[in-house]
Amino acid sequence: MVRHMKTTLNIDDTVMTRLKREAARRGCTMSELVETALRRLLADKKEAVALPPLPTFDGGGELVDIANREALYNAMEER
Repeated sequence: MVRHMKTTLNIDDTVMTRLKREAARRGCTMSELVETALRRLLADKKEAVALPPLPTFDGGGELVDIANREALYNAMEER
């Protein structure tokens, strides 16, 4: 047996307008939409899973000092 409790909430007018539109768009009642939103909000949060660290790579160092425009152009022409 499913029991429902009737309650009164004070909801901002702009939020209520958006709630009505969204319920109509989804083809459900405002109560169903609010209950779904509350269930999601109150659902047990899963613990964050620790991810392994990202790999790092040795790029071999710089080929040219990019502040030296002449050296940069020379390096680009060699490729």
